[in-house]
Amino acid sequence: MVEIYGVEPGSAAERAGLRPGDCLISINGHEITDVLDYRFYLAEPQVTLKIHRGPELFDVSIEKGEYDDIGLEFRTFLMDEKRTCRNKCVFCFIDQLPPGMRESLYFKDDDSRMSFMMGNYITLTNLSEKDIDRIILMRTSPLNISVHTTNPELRVKMLNNKRAGNVMEHMRRFASANIKLNCQIVLCKGLNDGAELDRTMADLASLWPAVQSVSVVPAGLTKYREGLYPLEPFSPGECADIIGQVNAFSERCLEKCSSRIFFCADEFYIKANMPIPPAKDYEDYPQLENGVGMIRLMQDEFDEAVSDLSDFDLSRRRDISVATGEAAFDFISGLVEALKKKAPNLDCKVYKIKNEYFGENITVAGLITGVDLYRQLRGKQLGETLYLTRSMLRSEGDMFLDSMTPEELSGLLGVRIKFIANDGFEFVNVLLG
Repeated sequence: MVEIYGVEPGSAAERAGLRPGDCLISINGHEITDVLDYRFYLAEPQVTLKIHRGPELFDVSIEKGEYDDIGLEFRTFLMDEKRTCRNKCVFCFIDQLPPGMRESLYFKDDDSRMSFMMGNYITLTNLSEKDIDRIILMRTSPLNISVHTTNPELRVKMLNNKRAGNVMEHMRRFASANIKLNCQIVLCKGLNDGAELDRTMADLASLWPAVQSVSVVPAGLTKYREGLYPLEPFSPGECADIIGQVNAFSERCLEKCSSRIFFCADEFYIKANMPIPPAKDYEDYPQLENGVGMIRLMQDEFDEAVSDLSDFDLSRRRDISVATGEAAFDFISGLVEALKKKAPNLDCKVYKIKNEYFGENITVAGLITGVDLYRQLRGKQLGETLYLTRSMLRSEGDMFLDSMTPEELSGLLGVRIKFIANDGFEFVNVLLG
């Protein structure tokens, strides 16, 4: 049963007499507990809703187009609470956050509904048989799964959950039901690398074509690891070895499956000081949100954008600045230098921000905080506008990780701040004005 929070004016629901405060019990006899139930069972040309209003219990019938909405609004997006993670992963980034951050950052999400609807990664450890049956019935595909290892004993150890060892059993059931799966392997030195990584890749490849893509990413290690499992970052040489191992396996997959399936995160290439692969090696960029191929895509977009700058006034004077993380600094600096050759009146300074808030092992731009930006940019020549990547802000676009707002940072630095996406076309358009 779910409470109706609002009814859209003029909608089928309003015409049927539904009101805010009514409770929806079922649709066509199927119990409604969340948004998946609601959307799945609403997809009929005629629906009968069982409604609870005070002491009354009654049915409302509505005729509509099969996939038309009826105009009901609910208090939360899921029509339910988010499901929390039951694991205690040895590499969990949330466990490595400093105290005093906003409360929402400490929430550990592990919700299969969010995986289907928003692309979140889940571990499958909190799924009941009913949950699995519903995923198969409703064909909520694709799912994004944090695998890490397919060795049952090792996965139990890494996730600190006795239910973690049956990941392949669950994935085989999904694969048999033609549920598409995207996976990630967070690689931890001395745990799931080496021979264990070979085993995991072989197991996941056996589920192709259900397993569509797998990203291999390094564990993020902050300076707040006291009392946690001892983990060390990979050295540049070790990163190069991992790239070689994954690429060798992906080449075999390409021959057998017509897809590489496995892709290393850009972070491995940067740390190993190795060139980013060409676009064809990333196929259709299936793991872009996991930091796989972002640099290649942005570089190719940039190159296409600068191939024709006839719409720009290249004589226009621009005095601006860009700040980014250590990992992307050389790349962004290279793009800016290439633009300066095309637009000699472009004065754009690029600043490297060291992550003092989380520690030196965190080098990605998306985890830079407002306080680090302020401390390292105050007194610098920032020009008329400072440009930052949008990934530094939370999804609402109003706050850095440390809760500083862009307006506060702008006031502290005395400069206008604008945010740009990790997009080569936008980068050129914005920097050239």
